[in-house]
Amino acid sequence: MKEQIENRMGQQKKIIIAGGGTGGHIFPAIAIANALKKMDPATEFLFVGAKGKMEMEKVPQAGYKIEGIDIAGLNRSSLIKNISLPWKLIKSFFQVRRIVNDFRPDAVIGVGGYSSFPVLRFAQQKGIPTFIHESNSFAGKANIMLGKKATRIMVAAEKMDKFFPKEKIVVTGNPVRSVITESHASREEALSFFGLKVNQPVVLVVGGSLGAKSINEAIETGVATIQEEGIQLIWQTGQLFGERATQAAQGKEGIKVMPFIREMEMAYAAADVVVSRAGAMAIAELCVVGKPVIFVPYPFAAEDHQTANAKELEAASAAEMVKDETVKTTLVPTLLELVKNETKRKQFIDNIKKKGVKDADKKIAEIISQNS
Repeated sequence: MKEQIENRMGQQKKIIIAGGGTGGHIFPAIAIANALKKMDPATEFLFVGAKGKMEMEKVPQAGYKIEGIDIAGLNRSSLIKNISLPWKLIKSFFQVRRIVNDFRPDAVIGVGGYSSFPVLRFAQQKGIPTFIHESNSFAGKANIMLGKKATRIMVAAEKMDKFFPKEKIVVTGNPVRSVITESHASREEALSFFGLKVNQPVVLVVGGSLGAKSINEAIETGVATIQEEGIQLIWQTGQLFGERATQAAQGKEGIKVMPFIREMEMAYAAADVVVSRAGAMAIAELCVVGKPVIFVPYPFAAEDHQTANAKELEAASAAEMVKDETVKTTLVPTLLELVKNETKRKQFIDNIKKKGVKDADKKIAEIISQNS
């Protein structure tokens, strides 16, 4: 449905999109903004993110304005680091009040991440329509609280009424970047892009946009074995592990180390097997591109939702799961076995493709335009 989005005064629509922290929140947020902008190019957007997080760089690169607030999430691995959290939360509400009152949005969209909660909470107090996109099959506590007063709640999975009011839920799937959904890159083009050989298998290792220490350490230990088995590697390490990975790969042909991969459509096209965290957005992309995957869920994710995500696909014979606690000893043997097992790879491809959704961003944009 293509319709002009106008506010009550007939002027251009103004929308705030709040959230971030990781690529799993940022890229879907940008996809939603792009879909809304395609429906009405006059729509004005303002993103709100957490200062110091990657959204402060990625959102302007996508052509949108962003304001940062002083907010942080609960650190589950080190309670001592949470001492300043109450002060930051209070400060963020004052910052949010200024941002919302100055911008005067017609709607506010929350995509998850630290900054979503104070922005949507204040908007709800002001009577501004609010929309939540819950990407996981297990909803976070902040979204559950916000869902009570939200206008609509867009979800990726069925049976989410155990977390949200049933009448507000719309199943849309998770938005995937258009550069991936619309990619026509061939394997040959992608291999040439990375300087890899056509006649050897390729494993893509991605620990999320920020990297994954346990996965990186497992690959670091097994990189020589991987090469000896005639397997090529595209290894996204994150910034913190980049130097160590470069040293581990030194002198080894066919091992491509990259702190961050911008051209993920090329990386997916080149890969025969993927190793990934089990964040909802990573899963959404992998379902669309249809690749055999070994998921290593991040154990400190809220409500351990990454494990729930991975188990759902494993139960459907659509992927394999390796627990983070055993990753150093089991990941490399598991990926070697999967690379060699063509029957299993084909089964994974067939089953994971069934779960791919390419137009979630359009569905979400239509719901927002119809209800604000």
